[in-house]
Amino acid sequence: MSARALWRQAATLRVIAHSPCGPVYRAQHLSSEWKNGKVQKEKKSQTVQHPPSADNAEGCSLVYNPSAYYQSRTELSAIQRGSLREEETSEPIPGAGFRQQSNHYMIGSSRHLSISKNAQLGFGFNREVAYKGRKVDHSKDDISTYVKRDTRAFQRCRPEYSMMTYDVSQRPPAIQIKDGLLLLHKAALMKNIDASNIAHFLCELGHLEPEQTVTVRGNMRFSMLLRYSVENLQNFTHLQLIEVLRAFVRLGLSHHHSILDLYEAEFSRRTNEMELHQLLLVADLWRCLGRSVPQYVEKLCDCISKHFNQMGPPELVQFVYILGESRQCPAFVLQCLEGIIMRHLEELKGEEVGAVCLGLFKTQNSLSEGALRRLVDRACVVVKEMSDFGIVNVMKLMRFSHLDHLPWLETLSSEVPRRAPQMAVQGLMHIALTCSALHYRDDRVLLAVAKRLPHLPSQYRSKDAAKLLWAFGNLGILPSQCPSLHPRLTEVLRDRESEFRSYPEHLLTALLGLAFVGQFPHDLLSLALSPEFTNQVTGLIDLKKDLFTLDGTVAIELPGWTGPRMNPTIQEEVTKQLWDFAESELCQKPEVLEAEAVLQELLGGKVFVHKRMILPHMRSIDLEVYLDPSGNPLPVASETYQSHYNPDKGSFWPLDWKEMHTGVTLTDDLLAQLTSGKKTAMSMTMSSQQPILRPVEVSIKRESILSVGVDLTDDLLHAITKRQHSSIHSHATSESAIARLAVQVTSRNHYCYRTQRLTGLYMMKRRQLALAGYTVVELPHWEWFPLLRRSLAERLAYMHCKIFSSFDSRNSK
Repeated sequence: MSARALWRQAATLRVIAHSPCGPVYRAQHLSSEWKNGKVQKEKKSQTVQHPPSADNAEGCSLVYNPSAYYQSRTELSAIQRGSLREEETSEPIPGAGFRQQSNHYMIGSSRHLSISKNAQLGFGFNREVAYKGRKVDHSKDDISTYVKRDTRAFQRCRPEYSMMTYDVSQRPPAIQIKDGLLLLHKAALMKNIDASNIAHFLCELGHLEPEQTVTVRGNMRFSMLLRYSVENLQNFTHLQLIEVLRAFVRLGLSHHHSILDLYEAEFSRRTNEMELHQLLLVADLWRCLGRSVPQYVEKLCDCISKHFNQMGPPELVQFVYILGESRQCPAFVLQCLEGIIMRHLEELKGEEVGAVCLGLFKTQNSLSEGALRRLVDRACVVVKEMSDFGIVNVMKLMRFSHLDHLPWLETLSSEVPRRAPQMAVQGLMHIALTCSALHYRDDRVLLAVAKRLPHLPSQYRSKDAAKLLWAFGNLGILPSQCPSLHPRLTEVLRDRESEFRSYPEHLLTALLGLAFVGQFPHDLLSLALSPEFTNQVTGLIDLKKDLFTLDGTVAIELPGWTGPRMNPTIQEEVTKQLWDFAESELCQKPEVLEAEAVLQELLGGKVFVHKRMILPHMRSIDLEVYLDPSGNPLPVASETYQSHYNPDKGSFWPLDWKEMHTGVTLTDDLLAQLTSGKKTAMSMTMSSQQPILRPVEVSIKRESILSVGVDLTDDLLHAITKRQHSSIHSHATSESAIARLAVQVTSRNHYCYRTQRLTGLYMMKRRQLALAGYTVVELPHWEWFPLLRRSLAERLAYMHCKIFSSFDSRNSK
């Protein structure tokens, strides 16, 4: 059928639709199908009914169904050569290859769009073809899903933000849906529509009520209007183009609509020509659409340097917000931003400080330590005017930067207990998680969070429950301190079990956090160690390590466990990986090497000290030492053990025992050095006591041992020298009588911040070493590290006191 005939038929339909007749009509539609390379035309009859409406002056109308102009799948695939993209339509609409002359809205041939351009636009009109009848939920296209009120609260701090942001809560005076459809009708009838007309029509349509926009978005006239806007992209002025984008936001256009690619490219091309406020407004509108525009943000960063001098506090904060939401920030921009932030720091208000912290956190970038401390200093000043959301943002940046800002942490001691009863799960989780990451334990903060959590409704994700359990376990908050917390979070894990298929790390994180404090839910452990779950995580090395830690913990702490266990092959693989890392990193630390050397010198050789991972699943090393019931060192099973084993005597003692060094040779010079030329005068009662340990302070001038840590008593002198005169047992010592010592060189990372309280992982390791029959000998960093600058004699005396004090304590139990 020709275009002229189609015009006449459509005109006839319009005339009938406006005549005072009955509500039932017969309308003929044409469809084209490809058969044997030719177009076959077929007439179809369709009954269209529409009840009289009060809004209709004529009392009747005709609902015209354009889906009759359909295109076969063969033709559609031949034109588009690819998958179609989903668009928001409320009724079936012809495919992308639909020719203009077949349009019943009589678009003039002067505005005909070629098939190639249609294919470029990629309109997915035929939803059934593109998505095979899949039901689509467009609720996620709501603006509120992408633009949370809290993240934009800073924009209410100053009126200047209105020039560079879009306020989603304010809309222009509304128009009725019939006025919107009339606008579309006028646009369809215009023969020479230009850029200004298109911008006018789209802006007017943006005045519709939000619930009525879906009708417009599904109208084919609106789709054609979008096509004409693409044709006129380069003809829009900057202001017109920005207003069109604003109209898209008000109309709720889908963030994955195909024409937005072309709009992003056009805005990116114009970045060098636009003003600073225009650049920021465009970026904010893209954010309101919920669309990621990396190309535009990259161009924005490239040209922003020429606008740095124009940046005041609102421009700065809005720019950091945009960078955070786009998750990108080039290094050269960050360097410049640090200077601008420092320049305007004292002018920033509470919510603006929080917005800057959140933006930096989302870009996974931080400032220099000095600048970061000044930023958190400012947060301390304005903390009273900050929202809960702003405080959480500061905590996020501190966690990412691992900043121990003590004044801010002390401020939380009063702020969190006051705010916790009104806070939601996610905010409380981030506070607890930051305290855990910084190893900062403040019971006032943590117990206030723990008190609030069990009373919240079902707001938990598996992620929230897992990270909360990890945080409280890592900081050593026991179930007895908050009886309702751990059962509540464990129940959340059971309720969210289905999420572990997509996020297996959450289950392992939660179970390790529970294991830190001695909690072992058997059903969840069985799930984590099941073959199905194990196979799911075997491709992820970090998760395999977590699973290995959990499996080893079950083996030691649940001896009656009958549930599934980790595959032995995977155990060996992970053990090798962990030891390779420990051998190249942990074993080479200076403090560990020195402790090993001092122990070897004290006990008589390398054969008596074995540096290894006693508990491989705990991912840390120990110096293993064996002592017989008399306190004499025994060789430890290691590579060097074979060369010293005496098979003739069937003994654990090495060959040529008397020729080997069995202790410290006490010479006159060493004795004079230890005693400064005289022996300490002590009463008989005091001389029978164990050597007294004192804190060792770092001193520039070399001091004698009497003033740096150990009192030299008669017993200590005898203990140092008696090894040379003690008799050697020729028979093997029984296994049960051997004292197995695990010497640990600890660092600050093993303890909570500024305390001597171990974190959850190392607390669990101590517990498991005790269950495995080991006595832990700790060389804490506040004692051992200062001794690294002292003489060997002082380190030997200190090590002797540590080893044999632990041995005597073990035997006295």
